[in-house]
Amino acid sequence: MTTPRPTAELSADEARRIALRAQGFLGAPDRRSGVRGVLRHLGAIQLDTISVLARSHELVPYARLGAVGRKTVEDAYWKPASSGTSGVQPHAFEYWSHAACILPIEEWPHFAFRRRAYRNRPHWNHELPDGVYDRVIKQLRSEGPLTATELGGAKKTNDWWDWSGSKVAVERALMHGEVVCVERRGWKRIYDLAERAIPAALLHDELDDAECLRRLVRLAGRSLGVGTRADIADYHRLKGEQVDAVIADSGLVPVTVEGWGKPAWADPAALETPPRGRHRTTLLSPFDSLIWERARTERIFGFTHRLEAYVPKPKRVYGYFAMPVLAGGRLVGRVDPARAGSTLVAKQVTLDGPKAVPAVAQALAEAASWVDCTDVRVERVDAPDLREPLVRELTRLTG
Repeated sequence: MTTPRPTAELSADEARRIALRAQGFLGAPDRRSGVRGVLRHLGAIQLDTISVLARSHELVPYARLGAVGRKTVEDAYWKPASSGTSGVQPHAFEYWSHAACILPIEEWPHFAFRRRAYRNRPHWNHELPDGVYDRVIKQLRSEGPLTATELGGAKKTNDWWDWSGSKVAVERALMHGEVVCVERRGWKRIYDLAERAIPAALLHDELDDAECLRRLVRLAGRSLGVGTRADIADYHRLKGEQVDAVIADSGLVPVTVEGWGKPAWADPAALETPPRGRHRTTLLSPFDSLIWERARTERIFGFTHRLEAYVPKPKRVYGYFAMPVLAGGRLVGRVDPARAGSTLVAKQVTLDGPKAVPAVAQALAEAASWVDCTDVRVERVDAPDLREPLVRELTRLTG
C-alpha cells in the first residue's frame, strides 16, 4: 500500500493529548449521555471474568465519569428502552471485537463480515453433536432468553473448556449471528434469537465486507484519535490487509507523529481544535481501551503495561491485577488492589517518584468510595520511603 502524503505533523505530546481526548480522559465528561455515551464514544468495551474492585466493563465508564452507580452501569448496557408500539429497543449487544466486548446496538450490521467468516470457518475447537444446534434454536424460540445451563448445561466437567453440546451449539450460533447475548446476569450470558432481540432495521447482513471494514476502521480512528496501522487494526482485531484495503476511503487522514517511526492516521475532527481541558485522575482497568495495546501504550506513555493475572505468582512484578494510575495525562504508577471487607487493600503500589503520591492517593480514595469501602490499607510500596507520605495523604483524603 502506498501511503499518501501526510496532512499534518504532530508532536509526540500532541498525539498523546489527542489520544486522551478521544478516549474521554481530557476535557469535561459528557455526563448527560452517561454510560451509553461512553460506550458509543469508545465503540467497544471489553469484558473479562476477573473482578477485583469491579469487573472491567464497570471500571471503564467509572474511569471516565467518576462514581457512577454500578447498577446504573449494568442497566445502561442491558436494560432496553421502550419503543412504543414496536416493543423494546436494546442499547447494546455482546460480540467479538477487540475481544469479547459490549458493542453499541447500531453496530450490529458492521460485524456482518465477521459473522460470515465464522459461518465459513472450516473447523472448530469443539465437536458439535448431531441435532444439538437445531434443538438449541428450537428451545430458544419456544422458551425465550435462556442461559447455557437452562439450555442443557454449560460444561460436561469442571474443566474450563470442557463444554457441553448445548454450550458448543449456542456459542456457535452466537458467532454465526443466529443468536445474540442480550444480557450478562451473574456473569452468565443470556442468549436469545437475534431475530427477536435485534431491531428489524439492523438485523439483516446486507453490508458487504468492504462496507463493514470501512466503518470499523473509521470508528477505530475516531476512538483512538490518532494511530498507526497496527493500532487501528488492533482496536476491533482486524487484519492488517483488511485495514489497508479500506483506509484510503475511511475518512481518516494520514499524519506523521514525532518519534513514532511508522505512518499514522488521524480522525480529522481530532485535528480541528487543540486538545485542552481538565485531566481525569483515576485507576485504569488493565483492559481499558486507552491501554489495551501494549506497543501503543509504550509508544504514547513510555509505560510498559502487562496483565500478570496469568503469570505464576513468583514471577509477577507488579501484581495480579495491577491497575495503572492516570493523572495529568500521564501514567504515574500502578496499584494492585484487593478487597478485605470494607477495606480497599493496596497490596502493591508502584510510584513514578514523589510527585505521584497525591495522584495515587486521590485515585485510591475515590475508588474506595465507589465500591463502598470505608478504609484504604497500603501494604507494600516499591519505594519504601514513599509509603508514609502515601498513607498520610490517604488519611487526609479519607478522614
